[in-house]
Amino acid sequence: MSRISITKTPKCYVGGAFIRSESNRTYEITDSNGEFFANVPLCTRKDVRNAVEAAAKAGPGWAKRSAYNRGQILYRMAEMLEARSKELVDAHFPKDNTEKKQAAAEVATSIDRIVHYAGWTDKYESLLGSVNPVSTPHFNFSVTEPMGIIAVAAPEDAPLLGLISMILPIITSGNAVVALASERTPYPSILLGEILATSDLPGGVINLLTGKNADILPTFATHEHIRGISAFATAEEGKTLQQGAAESVKRTKIIPAGKPYDWIEKSAQGLYHIRDFVELKTTWHPVG
Repeated sequence: MSRISITKTPKCYVGGAFIRSESNRTYEITDSNGEFFANVPLCTRKDVRNAVEAAAKAGPGWAKRSAYNRGQILYRMAEMLEARSKELVDAHFPKDNTEKKQAAAEVATSIDRIVHYAGWTDKYESLLGSVNPVSTPHFNFSVTEPMGIIAVAAPEDAPLLGLISMILPIITSGNAVVALASERTPYPSILLGEILATSDLPGGVINLLTGKNADILPTFATHEHIRGISAFATAEEGKTLQQGAAESVKRTKIIPAGKPYDWIEKSAQGLYHIRDFVELKTTWHPVG
């Protein structure tokens, strides 16, 4: 008798654990042949709230780790992605060799991008912080601090590279993340969650949800414990995010959907992406 293989049940990664949606709702994703592949959790506002709670517990400990240790952990994450790179390429469901090459390039760049930010963990402070000249007998200096919990909405294209490129500069400085995966192509983020679970990254620092933008983004905008939003959004979604963020005083970074964005270019990484979600604390110390 022929054996029926066991199919994977995709789950979200929240607080270091794998969860189904609080509502138990799902939606279907298909493979490169258009055939049913799996049911993916359709997350709700309650799932966002649970993810924010997990991030709130993990965030302070992550922020207190040394810059060197955060760099080590990020490098370990790159090692884990490297080990499962072929599986990550297949998770993009490439239809032909051209799409497979594109997916392979995105996975390779994702790994390189993690190494890039691992190198920034102990360097960005010296460039973003400063010693300030003052005309009074004070020593005045500014240092960076993480903002807290940042919400991320991934792009539909480059579902792994885009997601990682948005998350990495945020956690490099000690923030925690609640991220919504690509709505059309969520499977790479499912695998990313599995990889994070076996890395050294503390559970709750990165929380990955799947579902519909229309269900999740309004909650991102209005949740009072979310301090900032980095989102790849349409004009209408961006308007919703900015209106909600204005009411709860959030920092927002909206990348317009529908416009070309090359995630492989070097402009998609670097110091200024880290700067987007840090705060500067200035200290005045009397001298003399």
